[in-house]
Amino acid sequence: MKKITKAVFPVGGMGTRFLPATKSIPKELLPIIDKPLIQYAVEEAIEAGIETLIFITSASKHAISDHFDPMPDLRAKFVSQNKQHLVKKLDTLPLEIQRVFIPQGQPLGLGHAVLQAEAMIEDDEMFAVILADDFIQAEYNPLRRLIAVAESNGRATISVEAVERQRISSYGVIAPGQWQGDHVSVNEIIEKPDAASAPSEFGVIGRYVLPQSIFAVLSQTQMDKNHEIQLTDALKELIQLDGLQAVKLAGQRFDCGSQDGFVLANLHVAMQDGDLNQKIRSYLTEH
Repeated sequence: MKKITKAVFPVGGMGTRFLPATKSIPKELLPIIDKPLIQYAVEEAIEAGIETLIFITSASKHAISDHFDPMPDLRAKFVSQNKQHLVKKLDTLPLEIQRVFIPQGQPLGLGHAVLQAEAMIEDDEMFAVILADDFIQAEYNPLRRLIAVAESNGRATISVEAVERQRISSYGVIAPGQWQGDHVSVNEIIEKPDAASAPSEFGVIGRYVLPQSIFAVLSQTQMDKNHEIQLTDALKELIQLDGLQAVKLAGQRFDCGSQDGFVLANLHVAMQDGDLNQKIRSYLTEH
């Protein structure tokens, strides 16, 4: 099996929960302190061995491409001013990393977004999918672990985490087989079950490693009641065709597609900075 070197980033969504900010700013460029969500996701991918970044985007998301532009004129200005700390901040992407931008056209769901990358993936190739909304802080790169498990047997692999019972109805939830350390075969995925009927506590989160065969499944997947093609529906079919496995997340995830998750992610990162930590504690003490 080929080494996994390509990652798909579905970034065509509207980000309606962050309007009016997202009228002009892609939600993936909303910052965690001073670094956008998409940059954290890209850095995770590159550290895990990804060499080609495939952005499934929309006409209004040109700012994402701009963010990863090397900006030589601005770099030259900062160099001439001896502002090396600002030069370093321009290094958002190594020059050897390939960027590909594919328009989604209409935002018809995550499955539809992934399907747009079909021409970029070879027949015997697996690839990663990363949702930048899922901001993860972990000692060990979560995508690297996912890739290692997928490469060990060539099966599709998804990331899951233990979810509180009161939140389980917002997730696709797996019915696991017998755990082998941090990974397990998936017998079934139930989309948004109520707490009483959920087959486990493990919900699917925004990291996937998928085979090229997922495209044939997605092309036959029916739209749901919201007229969207859901990746979860294709994964259900993949369980029957080729099998599916899951890896338990070893880290902390923040759902930055929601306002509370975004605020908590900023607070989490801020508290790791000595100066910001002190100022936040002083503010909370005074108020």
